[in-house]
Amino acid sequence: MKQTFPKGFLWGGATAANQCEGAWNVGGKGESTADHFTAGDRKTPRRYTAKIESDLYYPCHEAIDMYHRYKEDIALFAEMGFTIYRLSIAWTRIFPNGDDKEPNQEGIEFYRSLFMECKKYGIEPLVTLSHYEMPYHLVKEYGGWANRQCIDFFTKYCEVVFKEYNGLVKYWLTFNEINVMMQPFGGLMAGGITSSEDVTLDIKTDFKETPEEKNRRFNALHNQFVASAKVVKSAHDINPEYQVGCMLVCIVSYPFTPNPSDVIATQRAMQINNYLCGDVMVRGQYPYYAKSFFDQEGVTIEFADGDEEVLKAGCVDFYTFSYYSSGCISTDESVLKTAGNMVFGVANPYCKASDWGWQIDADGLRYILNELYGRYEIPLMIVENGLGAIDTVEEDGSIHDPYRIEYLRQHIKAMREAIEDGVDLIAYTPWGCIDLISNSTGEMHKRYGMIYVDKDNDGNGTLKRTRKDSFYWYKKCIMSNGADLD
Repeated sequence: MKQTFPKGFLWGGATAANQCEGAWNVGGKGESTADHFTAGDRKTPRRYTAKIESDLYYPCHEAIDMYHRYKEDIALFAEMGFTIYRLSIAWTRIFPNGDDKEPNQEGIEFYRSLFMECKKYGIEPLVTLSHYEMPYHLVKEYGGWANRQCIDFFTKYCEVVFKEYNGLVKYWLTFNEINVMMQPFGGLMAGGITSSEDVTLDIKTDFKETPEEKNRRFNALHNQFVASAKVVKSAHDINPEYQVGCMLVCIVSYPFTPNPSDVIATQRAMQINNYLCGDVMVRGQYPYYAKSFFDQEGVTIEFADGDEEVLKAGCVDFYTFSYYSSGCISTDESVLKTAGNMVFGVANPYCKASDWGWQIDADGLRYILNELYGRYEIPLMIVENGLGAIDTVEEDGSIHDPYRIEYLRQHIKAMREAIEDGVDLIAYTPWGCIDLISNSTGEMHKRYGMIYVDKDNDGNGTLKRTRKDSFYWYKKCIMSNGADLD
């Protein structure tokens, strides 16, 4: 017999406001940091420009125009059978500048309508409060998350949406992939730009930062920890039924060889890349090795009075993460790193890779599910997972993507095996259920969706939505509660 997933398992998909909504200056929305990133591609890195330049293309300005098409898109999600949909709120739709005295009512009503549309189809919204963007005004005038005033601005914004959407939303996430801030480029992507100079975002190479910038980055991360903890407590005070989770990118690493130095280096990489942030958000305190790490990095975390108590009081209810790929760790500097995203390390000779150099490793998902549950023992959600690929539209308009179906099939099998191991996995929302702007490269050709959007890397296209083969396959998977993966 084919085995199903547990009763009540939540199936869906995931998007982010800055990568799909568009309408960047519509409805009272203010400028976000995401609005200042130009397009790129596999060979050309994205650029951050301090000023919006009329002769440059900023893909988030229109994205896939979900702002005007969300009803059509949610209907397609419902057709697939979604019971959960992960999305984010654009902070600048609620508080255009971030420090405004009153919220923007038009932005509040937009998301109210969107959540009501989800509820109409029985879809549970899973809402990320900060997904790789923040009000540009807070960066320009305050220096971004390195300034503790942003804690209060963020808390105020969250309290407004908690009250406005009480009864429409149950599940919340504070910061998207918060542990990206552990990487040098993280301050640029998620912590706010603190420089008035233009910056190139090339996360495949060594991102240069001064010791002062490094110290500012880690203190910005600490401020996000404090903000998250305060928000968790605030949510529970407003509605005890609210469930608030963290969200991290899982950077799964294996030793490249049995050499003990590779094993020790891998252990350290997993501690720093995955568990340091998780421990703060789940256990409410920095792990024992944080001090030695910060000392080695020349970083001093500036704790304010009461921060320890705040972190302890604001532990999350569940743990969510993204998983796309894995890599290996080698202490041999002559071994080449992967061409993949972020810090996946050395290529694994036992894994194939995507067109963008990301290692495909479904077993790594089972491995990290067991590691995370064994460490934290709280419910887990996989809120990003998928394959970025170039899709071809046939003459009859069909899109055949067997490579995406196979990727999803293998990872869903790994999820089932982890559940059989005893892991409490409660939801799966693969990334880019609909094609959207790639965050790492700013292009459209790197497609993750099960719904094709007619738009190219230069911003041309009709934005027409078309079901891919994977759309029908995932619909069948959901309908069978994960039993039918053929």
